[in-house]
Amino acid sequence: QVQLVESGGGLVQPGGSLRLSCAASGSIFRVNAMGWYRQAPGKQRELVAAITSGGSTNYAHSVKGRFTISRDNAKNTVYLQMNSLKPEDTAVYYCAAGPIIAVVTTSPTYWGQGTQVTVSS
Repeated sequence: QVQLVESGGGLVQPGGSLRLSCAASGSIFRVNAMGWYRQAPGKQRELVAAITSGGSTNYAHSVKGRFTISRDNAKNTVYLQMNSLKPEDTAVYYCAAGPIIAVVTTSPTYWGQGTQVTVSS
């Protein structure tokens, strides 16, 4: 099994920044790709960004140029740097992981518990 623990959520004003972290533990060999999803109230969960162990990335159109996904393989941790935040970025953000990026971007094998991000003045 793989455990994913997120941190870094909170309340931020529009235009501000936050960095989310997700630490993976357990059977790490099962995880070659990681990513972030989000779910706003009344909406479906959506992919935000994903990254392979080699550093290749995918982004949702709505966050390109504002969010950056990165990972530290030595620490088994993935990050999401969120800049120029907008009220519509408000959601619960979930860390996701799987054996390959095609799995993470469609139906992740592992999920974190989620962390709330609220963008409001």
